Amino acid sequence: MAPTPGGNRRTRIHVVSDVHGNARDLARAGDGADALICLGDLVLFLDYADHSRGIFPDLFGTENADRLVELRTARRFTEAREFGARLWSGVGADRLGVVEKAVRKQYAELFAAFPTPTYATYGNVDMPPLWAEYAGPGTTVLDGERVEIGGRVFGFVGGGLRTPMRTPYEISDEEYAAKVEAVGEVDVLCTHIPPEVPDLVYDTVARRFERGSRALLDAIRRTRPRYALFGHVHQPLVRRMRIGATECVNVGHFAGSGRPWTLEW
Repeated sequence: MAPTPGGNRRTRIHVVSDVHGNARDLARAGDGADALICLGDLVLFLDYADHSRGIFPDLFGTENADRLVELRTARRFTEAREFGARLWSGVGADRLGVVEKAVRKQYAELFAAFPTPTYATYGNVDMPPLWAEYAGPGTTVLDGERVEIGGRVFGFVGGGLRTPMRTPYEISDEEYAAKVEAVGEVDVLCTHIPPEVPDLVYDTVARRFERGSRALLDAIRRTRPRYALFGHVHQPLVRRMRIGATECVNVGHFAGSGRPWTLEW
């Protein structure tokens, strides 16, 4: 449980998502807030805005990163996987070890930047088994769980659904729906991916529909939380809309903006 602010003063929460390696701004993201909420995707594997940044270009160079982004943006996923496989074949048998070492380096810096208290859940590019090693006593990791902050109940559901991209923490629709069900009725529903609404899942720069959750949409309609907060879609067609009584908000691509979204009551 988060400590409830004393007296009648207002509670202020800052929310970030899709940090993708931006430790510098993350260190300031909780300034002036009672708590920080992070909705995942801490790892930067490949920056679609700057192809020279991330684990992939560090290993294989910017030109190869350019080519991979070109194939993925054109939705030529089979060619993209084959291209990536040829590059990875040169790494040798310890591909997972090479990636884990790079992820660990990023996690050490990013978790050290979290203020106290922070409440966090996983994104689809994260590696959940590593989080327990890096989350300090001021960081609470939640997935399919609830917590009270300032007298309101927040529910957290991490990860993404399976896609041709095959990112590290993609799970089945059934497993995701079970976590949504476990959260139940809350005041604020916090997830990495959005509900399955076309305007919320379409990325205007990548020019594709990302995967949203039908189970999440059904839960919003059924349980009517005050807010549904999420990220995942970096440049959405619509950042904010109402679904019944619920204000649905894409809290933004923090790696690009460096600014948290604020919830106050």
